[in-house]
Order: sequence, then C-alpha cells, then structure tokens
Amino acid sequence: MLVGVPKEIKDNEYRVGIVPSTVRELTDKGHEVVVETRAGSGAGLSDADYKAAGAEIVADADAVYGRAELIVKVKEPLAAERKKLRRGQVLFAYLHLAPDREQTEDLMQAGVTAIAYETVTGAPGALPLLTPMSEVAGRMAPQVGAAAWKRRTAGAACCSPAYRVSRRPASSSSAAASPEPMRP
Repeated sequence: MLVGVPKEIKDNEYRVGIVPSTVRELTDKGHEVVVETRAGSGAGLSDADYKAAGAEIVADADAVYGRAELIVKVKEPLAAERKKLRRGQVLFAYLHLAPDREQTEDLMQAGVTAIAYETVTGAPGALPLLTPMSEVAGRMAPQVGAAAWKRRTAGAACCSPAYRVSRRPASSSSAAASPEPMRP
C-alpha cells in the first residue's frame, strides 16, 4: 500500500500524521510512504529523518494526494484538502464529523473511506487512539490553568481589592479589612 503524509495546514497545528519510526515499520513490511516536504518540521522532524526511515519526500500536497492510497493526517482535512481526495482512497485522521456537515458531505462526495481516530474502538469499548490524547490533555490542564492563574494574579493591578477580599476563606475575621492579595 502507498501511504501518504501531507503537511498539516490547519492554523496552529504542528503535529504530523506519521513519525519516522512508523515509516520504518511500514517500509519494513513492504509498504511505500510518501511524505510532503517539511511535513514534520513543526514537530521537529526533518525531511532527512523521513528519508533515512525509507520515505520518499515529495514537493507538495498534490503529489501526496495524487498518489497515495491511504492518507494519514492528524486533523480533519480542510476544504482545499478535501478537493484533492479521490474515490477509493482511505483517509485516517481526527475528523470530528458530528458538527461539520460540509466536511461530511465532501468526504461522501469524494468517495473516500474515512476513518476517524476518535471512533476507533478496541477491546470492551476502549478508545485506543483517543485515550492518549485525553491523557496528555489531562496532564497539561492543571499546568495551563496554574500558569493562567499566575498571570491573572501577578501584581496588584490584576484585580480589585474587593475581588481579593472576596476570595478569602469565610473563617477569616479580618477579611474585610485586609487589602493583601490572596495566594492560590
């Protein structure tokens, strides 16, 4: 099978559908992999990394979509990418089709077999492709929240004394008189 990896074009998306070690696994099993030039650059992976793993580097997305039987992406294809899809191809990506009727209709019209990462199930209803994303988000959420809180509470100008006083525990008898900032 010819596997294609286009560069993600969605704003602020720096991930890549396949890393070089996966290219090596695929090519060792007899598959061919074409990777759009600089597809991995946002993730710190070079064309040389992909080439060393056995991928062919191609000049643009048209070359990937035009040749590949299986397209592997991270995010759902944008309208411009959906126009490049053709009947018989398999698309593997996070698709989030429920709120996106236009994408759903475009994929149906293109005649692709679209497999959404978020719907792949394993043994007893497990979501093996969604679970790692949720675990990463769960680990990052407290850190992002703490950083946001720190920015919000840094310096006296960030919030009024009334806000700081209202954040004091109810057991404090001097809450109304104290203008000191609260610490999280």
